[in-house]
Amino acid sequence: MYFDRRLWAFTEGLRWRIAWSALLALASAAAGIARLAALGWLLARVFRGEGPDGLVVPLAAVAAVMLARGALEYLCTMAAHRTAALVQRRLHARLHDKVVSLGPAHFDERRSGETLLALVDGVEQLETWFGAYLPRLFVAAATPFGIFAFVAFLDLPLAGLLLGFALLTLVAPAAFHRWDRKSAAARQAAYAAYGAELLDSVQGLATLKAFGQSAARGRLLADKAHALFRSTMWVLASNSASRGIADTGIAVGAAAALGLGAARVADGSIGIEVLLVVLMMGVEVFRPMRDLRALLHQGMHGRSAAASLFRLLDAAPAVADAPGGADDPGLAPSVAFQGVRFAYPGGRRPAHDGLSFTVAAGERVGVVGASGAGKSTILRLLLRLDDPQAGRVLLGGRDLRTLPRAALRARFGVVNQDACLFHGTAAENIRFGKPDARAAEVEAAARAANAHAFIRRLPQGYDTVIGERGIRLSGGQRQRIAIARALLRGAPILLLDEALSSVDAENEAAIQEALERLMKGRTVLILAHRLSSVIDADRILVLAGGRVVESGPHDALMATDGAYRRLMAEQAQEGPVAPPPEDETPEGETPEDETPAPAPPAPRDELLRAAGLGWWSAWGRLLRLARPFRGRVALAFLLGVARV
Repeated sequence: MYFDRRLWAFTEGLRWRIAWSALLALASAAAGIARLAALGWLLARVFRGEGPDGLVVPLAAVAAVMLARGALEYLCTMAAHRTAALVQRRLHARLHDKVVSLGPAHFDERRSGETLLALVDGVEQLETWFGAYLPRLFVAAATPFGIFAFVAFLDLPLAGLLLGFALLTLVAPAAFHRWDRKSAAARQAAYAAYGAELLDSVQGLATLKAFGQSAARGRLLADKAHALFRSTMWVLASNSASRGIADTGIAVGAAAALGLGAARVADGSIGIEVLLVVLMMGVEVFRPMRDLRALLHQGMHGRSAAASLFRLLDAAPAVADAPGGADDPGLAPSVAFQGVRFAYPGGRRPAHDGLSFTVAAGERVGVVGASGAGKSTILRLLLRLDDPQAGRVLLGGRDLRTLPRAALRARFGVVNQDACLFHGTAAENIRFGKPDARAAEVEAAARAANAHAFIRRLPQGYDTVIGERGIRLSGGQRQRIAIARALLRGAPILLLDEALSSVDAENEAAIQEALERLMKGRTVLILAHRLSSVIDADRILVLAGGRVVESGPHDALMATDGAYRRLMAEQAQEGPVAPPPEDETPEGETPEDETPAPAPPAPRDELLRAAGLGWWSAWGRLLRLARPFRGRVALAFLLGVARV
């Protein structure tokens, strides 16, 4: 059967709950045995011709046992699914810790859609495995022996026959397990591929429309969906074969028990009432197998979904804390790169090749260079999102690899070019810098970042939900929220990564004023493509070829005919590029979608809704969608009727 030792390991500390669920299920099965025994007792009295007075007690016993069984089934189901929810919560926590441990370096090389499906859908598919399949597996293995012990008192040959077919029905589908596993793994891969393409399409919908590639992308998604359909049909085929074996075992076992019982009644070995009880026991002995048969598909899907989770849990992080590494609160807020070499996986040339520079405590240093010179890589190495392949990165004279990552990152405040805001309120996004900050602290940070005025104009002020990735704000507004977040954090070292590259002149002035407040009294590293951002820096580093080729203040670099002066000349020739207006959209409102509004509902549908028959309209639409497949639907219906 589809039992997995690694999934079982997640139940540690909760196995008594699983045992309790199994005991409740066994008690329910025992109640089923008692029900059939009471029915046999009742039928025997009927066959003996007893009157209504003699049937009262057996009838009462049957009713009591049926009520008890219903209560036990309810308790068993609730206990099993609560256990599954607790295991899922533990698994979610474990996966979250693993994702944090792996960091961006791991996921930069993988498609986000596949990871999202593993983290969300993969865990959800395990609910049936833990909540229904696992308890039923134990019950299906134990019930035949319990029934055998009961029936053996009535007739040993019949008991042995029922036990043999029950065990055969339990283990026979294993012949298809390898096929099942391969089919389920292929289906999971096709599902992940389709999910990844769909997520890319949704995230890039505006780009697809702008370049007229919606139809081409639709054809790609159709191909992926068809591959998913084919793999799903193979899964269903293998599952149907396994279920067919189980159904055959149940039917043959019941027929064999009937034949042997009839023969033993004919030769006088047992009475008719014993045969009635045994035949009804046959219904109960195969019941756990029928229940398990219905859950085999979910058990198989649970294991295939778990495979993607295990790949994630088994992945080794590219960056890890050194054993025994301890923080040093007295470290000076200075930064140094010493002969650093770093290349991204698959890159043609290293981003840094012998990079060396020093930023003293309290110094404001700008880093410039052409696109691809390695400016943003400096930020990744400082935050230990990656580690260099050679050389050292130092904080206060200490190698970053000897510091705990949490303590290291607490020393940095970061403002990125594309400020990452989360779905939540404006106040919640500012509090990312300090989760326990009071409302007054949040407002003070927003005022210092020149964000208080526009936040107050939002519909609910600081409690306004700004949407995923801050979609309800302009680019300049998002930047000011990010600056407020960094101000609230109060870290001694500030990293500005292209913080002014995508805002207009009006927003640039407000943001620059906020940045001046933010930079005061801190060690600052400004990574910039727009050279106007670094003119006032104490020192400017010019990167080229993965190393520093020039260093000095703006006036000194302009006085020499070097790389910095050429970069400045190129930007002067390009001239200022007028960005699109960013604050024209009223605060708290999203830009209008160019997608045409949906057509109004047909008058017939409106009338149906008005009459309270909207469900009929929905059914009509569903049937119209299924019209191309009506032949297959009719065939499936006829096959179902024939099976019944």
